[in-house]
Amino acid sequence: MSDMIRMSRRRLLASGGKAAVLVAAAGIAPKFIRPSRAYAADALAPGMIGGPTGFDGSERYQYGPDTPEGRAIEAAKAMKGAGKAPAKIVLGLSDGSIGQLTQPFPAGAPSIKDLWEKETGIPLEIVGVPNGQEFTKTMQDISTKGGAYDIYAVEWNRLGDLAETGGILKLDDFVAQYKPEWDDPERGYVNGAKGVSLLNQYRGSTYGVSLDGDFQTWVYRIDLFGAAAEKKAFSDKHGYELAPPRTWKQHDEIAAFFQRPDKGLFGSTDLRNQGWGYTNWYQRYVSMASPNQFLFDDTGKPLINSEQGVAATNEYIASLAHHSPDAISWGWPEQYGNFAKGGAAMTCAFSNLPKFLDNAGNKDSAVTGKIGSMLPPGREIDGKLISRSVLWLNLSASVSSQAKNPEACYLFLQWLGSSRIYAWMTANPGGYFDPFRLSDFSDRLVRQTYHAYHMDVVRETVARTVPTINYPGATAFHNALDENLVAALTKAKTAEQAMVDTEAEWKKIARRTGEEKLLEAIKTNKEAWPTVLDPIS
Repeated sequence: MSDMIRMSRRRLLASGGKAAVLVAAAGIAPKFIRPSRAYAADALAPGMIGGPTGFDGSERYQYGPDTPEGRAIEAAKAMKGAGKAPAKIVLGLSDGSIGQLTQPFPAGAPSIKDLWEKETGIPLEIVGVPNGQEFTKTMQDISTKGGAYDIYAVEWNRLGDLAETGGILKLDDFVAQYKPEWDDPERGYVNGAKGVSLLNQYRGSTYGVSLDGDFQTWVYRIDLFGAAAEKKAFSDKHGYELAPPRTWKQHDEIAAFFQRPDKGLFGSTDLRNQGWGYTNWYQRYVSMASPNQFLFDDTGKPLINSEQGVAATNEYIASLAHHSPDAISWGWPEQYGNFAKGGAAMTCAFSNLPKFLDNAGNKDSAVTGKIGSMLPPGREIDGKLISRSVLWLNLSASVSSQAKNPEACYLFLQWLGSSRIYAWMTANPGGYFDPFRLSDFSDRLVRQTYHAYHMDVVRETVARTVPTINYPGATAFHNALDENLVAALTKAKTAEQAMVDTEAEWKKIARRTGEEKLLEAIKTNKEAWPTVLDPIS
């Protein structure tokens, strides 16, 4: 699976994605940013002790002493003044993310890296890691005791596996001392403490700081959905108005309606390939009970070999009828490339799709001005709509147990991952760290880069998102599910057999991992599952 992910990320960044990032940087810089209107070239707003300067609105990203950013900076400066700071901090970071730390944005601003070094005097060395190899490189550093990095950045659901190796540090004492305020009701994570548990914690302790927002988000073509002829034809056929689907039944009917491969149009292109597709099975499965259809019960018993698991798998197989004939081999690059050409009516992707494709600076996109966002389809249960998405990939940063100065590393992460600096960073089109904090969704720089219509939907999608497995053995659990779903898609197995075999594999993995340890992690993971129920109409 890792090889497939690596190829997809590389290909994206080597082709359309990288080009889109560069185009975005040049072409969609917010119109309100003009150097001649800079707030104050080198001056902080009254009461502020740090933050960027040099552009209009920079005061929104500045901070006082009693803020998470201010506390981190003051402590790092004190450390430097006392001669206790490290000579440098080495950050291992995926190649596609580095630009957001090293490229100044907007015009007149410093870079994130330059600002940290200027304010603390502690150099930051960023070592690029090939996209998709973050976990492999981290495990190599841990197992060989190479000490190549002070900070690792890997997929969020690897925290459990990394913590069990002892290769990353528990950060609870630093969190208690420096108060990052991740659960702040106005600027913090969506869902407050639940969101913090989801993204930063394993078995109730903090091991990571989230630096991404890979909440899978649905988009659709407003030109197709708004066309009078399409609306009449759909209504005549199905007896209800054509609109973004609220249920999986509506989604499948609308996808079938727009499935016109002879005209270069597919109904829905949410992915079906190995390594990516199972996230879309997740969405169908977890919405089959209220408030959620869980993967395991409270005794640790797998629940997927069930009526719900088989039904979700049968839906997943049937949905191939409104995809590309090559859907099983499509990854992210093919999905984005097809959508850019106007080749799909709907899809589910990372939240950055409109950032790159609804972009006047991207001359290769045929869908600029034609994209809308919608909440994930769901199911009507007990008079409510159960609508769920899934968190998948999402880089989190952790302090290596080999770090020369763990406290300095944590202070850097608290500063980088706090609301003011993170919003400024994620608005930068130089990489793919996406918005996920409440303050990101209301930030005008972020909203202009990602589009206001999209940010409101992403915020509500985050509130309806379930985590993928983040227990020890997460990779093995997902590989077992993934391989059996592909076998079902290719008709090598029935849906029933795929769930029987996945359950059997999961039981073996649980015994190998340690059932008692796993049970505690499952219970902790459940605390992060959403409880939002929507009205049916």
